[in-house]
Amino acid sequence: MDIKNNEMEKLYAETFRSIEEGAILPGKIVAIKPDGVIVDIGYKSEGFIRIDEFREDELRALKPGDRIEVYVENIRDAEGVVRLSKERASKIKVWDVLEKAAQDGSVVEGTIIEKTKGGLTVDINGVNAFLPGSQIDIRITRDLDSLIGQKMAFRVLKINNKRSNVIISRRVILEEEHLRQKEEIKGKIREGALLDGTVKNITDYGVFVHLGGIDGLLHISDISWGRINHPSEFFAIGDRIEVVVLKYDETNERITLGYKQKHPDPWANVNEKYPVGQKIKGKVVSITDYGAFIELEEGLEGLVHISEIDWASRLKHPSKYLSIGETVEAVVLKVDKDERKLSLSIRQTKPSPWEVISQTYSVGQRISGRVKSLTDFGAFIGLPEGVDGLIHISDLSWTKHIKHPAEILKKGQKIDAMILSIDAEHEKMALGLKQLEQDPWIEAIPLKFKLGADVSGTVLKLTDFGIFVELEGGVEGLIYSSEIVHPSEQEKIKEGDTVLARIIKIDLDERKIGLSMKNIPGEEG
Repeated sequence: MDIKNNEMEKLYAETFRSIEEGAILPGKIVAIKPDGVIVDIGYKSEGFIRIDEFREDELRALKPGDRIEVYVENIRDAEGVVRLSKERASKIKVWDVLEKAAQDGSVVEGTIIEKTKGGLTVDINGVNAFLPGSQIDIRITRDLDSLIGQKMAFRVLKINNKRSNVIISRRVILEEEHLRQKEEIKGKIREGALLDGTVKNITDYGVFVHLGGIDGLLHISDISWGRINHPSEFFAIGDRIEVVVLKYDETNERITLGYKQKHPDPWANVNEKYPVGQKIKGKVVSITDYGAFIELEEGLEGLVHISEIDWASRLKHPSKYLSIGETVEAVVLKVDKDERKLSLSIRQTKPSPWEVISQTYSVGQRISGRVKSLTDFGAFIGLPEGVDGLIHISDLSWTKHIKHPAEILKKGQKIDAMILSIDAEHEKMALGLKQLEQDPWIEAIPLKFKLGADVSGTVLKLTDFGIFVELEGGVEGLIYSSEIVHPSEQEKIKEGDTVLARIIKIDLDERKIGLSMKNIPGEEG
């Protein structure tokens, strides 16, 4: 037994003599045990890796025959087992890669795992590296949380001798890429060149487009041939767009871009394409207080002024007639190529109601309508054809002195009236209410009221120049101020009182009856 044991000891000694602690060796998995993994490292004795060095997902994928690199921790422990480490082998190799990268500037990959004071922590194959905030990006990054979990490329800036601290940079790589793209794009930039870019920023005056290493400005005036209120109507940040180079200042690296210039100017042949009088169809793209803009084609809009939307005499807001996106028919009224203005009319696609009125109605005809509005000078009557006629305050009554039309008419009231005149050219119609009856001043009043006759009347109104009274039949007369008999202070004349008077004047031409209270039986002279 002693001889055999001595031989075994010699055999182990020869086996382990070529294995050095701290060496990294290739191995092959032999078996997976509950407490560890058995690895064949090419020697007569197999090695052992503790099970806790493997993640659960690694264990699930692990199987006998798989190749693995290991670090020799202990050649032979108390139990005579070669102790191996997968983690230490991995870390040593990663550190070797990091040191090489620090020397030659090669790129390493890692995953951002958490925020830390002053920057981020990056996992590079099991080694934690520090990414300072200033080295994250070319621009200041405010939302660091959004980067956690992302895998990126880095450059090693510094590594200490004890392999305990690594400082990396992503910014260096981005700056190098920026310079490379910049040189590449410079070779393509020339006036008239078409370039692809990404919308980087949007302002009130235009859009900044990133062309790869260099930015260009697309001014709001160069976005569309048509009307534009804000660049955000056309673009959003991140959009990929094609632009044309309008101007390049190589010294200051300023690029002026165009978007509308990719297409012909629709205003170039507007006179030939849309002559005055032509009927067109277009889409309502904007509504304002003064009218609506109609898009005839991309970049070409015409204005329908509010007065050209409808034939109605009292127009409402344009939004009451039109809506955004609606397709309408219109007539070209005016084209100004130099001012880039196009005037349109919707109402002229339909017959003018005044043409209908002039053909349908005649002076002296009796018509019906509703009171639309009342003014100090008369009442507007709406007719079924959509036009208004005016009854002047003087044409409301033959006999009454009317101060305001509201005394006898109400808004919305349906009435009959007589047509006094029609002026289709100036869109005017005069109506009369009193003309529906015979003028009482021609026959009735001369027969009923005689000069010198005594009459009774109701006081309507007291003025500085006299008292208006209503006589029989609704006829008004005026008691001149010089012909008033003033009663006692307690019996002052007031509206609604009944008074006696004598007719001292009848003027049929002026339609006036003058009265006097003097020399009336029962009254003081």
